[in-house]
Formats: sequence, structure tokens, C-alpha cells
Amino acid sequence: MAAQTRAWQRMLSGRRLDLLDPTPMDIEIDDIAHGLAFVARWNGQTRGDFPYSVAEHSLLVEELFRRLRPRAPTKWCLAALLHDAPEYVIGDMISPVKAAVGPDYRALDERLTAAVHLRFGLPAELPKTVKQQIKRADRISAWLEATQIAGFTETESDRFFGKPKPQDIDGLTIRLRPPVEVRCRFAARLAELLAVAG
Repeated sequence: MAAQTRAWQRMLSGRRLDLLDPTPMDIEIDDIAHGLAFVARWNGQTRGDFPYSVAEHSLLVEELFRRLRPRAPTKWCLAALLHDAPEYVIGDMISPVKAAVGPDYRALDERLTAAVHLRFGLPAELPKTVKQQIKRADRISAWLEATQIAGFTETESDRFFGKPKPQDIDGLTIRLRPPVEVRCRFAARLAELLAVAG
């Protein structure tokens, strides 16, 4: 009889997260904040002394979402902050790799997303309009990252991510910080939003 393949990961909190059947009970803020702070975007191919982490990106997307939807309920700001939360376990794959991996990656991401959402009081599946607004903020973030730290020209970024409106990016500069600092900031922002969303 063949040994069963392990499909769970032990988290720093001590939780054992089953990747095939994740439950909200196994999702912890500190695990998410720690994992995302140490996962590099752009496969680490960015300028600077520190990697640009998914946690830093998530903070930027939430800020952009608030600019796009200034009167949005706090729960949707929380959803924006958590839009890449599954990557604390499965890492960040660039879009071409996701396309190559195919539907199995999407299914894994969707299961983890649903568990994270339920853990923090969000619906397992976000309303379509909210998902679209978060995606818009995500694309604006990608444009900023591409032009400021990933070596893309503005022309390339416009083609791949769409040209943002000047008011949407006014005054925004990508900051590279040590992972521990980003982890603390992400956890603090998540706690702030949870306190308001109640």
C-alpha cells in the first residue's frame, strides 16, 4: 500500500493547515502576516535592498481600493487587504506560471480564499462588483510596482496592466521595508479593520 502524500503544512502558530480541505479554524492572523511578509512579488526580480513582499503589495492594494471606493464598507477594505492571503501558504506565482499550472492552482486558491474569508467574517465568495474593484486596485498596484521597482517602462506597464488615472496614483511611492516591519504593519492594519468591521 502506497504512503499517502502529505497535503498539509504546519504553521508557526502550531496550526496544521490542510491544503485540500482548509477550514476557517486553521487560519491565524499572525501566520498570514508572517507568511506574506516573506513572500516576494515579481519572483524577487525587483530593485532595492529588500524584496517587495505580498504583504507590502496587499497594504498598497487596500489603500488604492479606498481611493477608488472612499465610502466602501470596512468589510470590503478588509477583503482588499486579504485579496492575496492564500499566498501565505502557496506562494506568489506570476501570471504566466499560473496559466501554465492551470485549473488546479485556481481551485486551490479558491478553497484557501473561502476559508480565509469565513475566518474573518467575510462571505466565502465576494460580490462580483467588489471583486472587480479589488482587481482594479490590484492592477493599479501592479502598474506602480512594474514602473517603480520591476524595471518596466510606462509604455509596457500601460499595455500589460492598463494606464491608471493620475488621481488614483498621486503621491504613491513603493516602499521597500524589512520583512519584520512589513509583517507588523500588515498585522496592525488587519487588526484595525477587524475592530471596525466588528
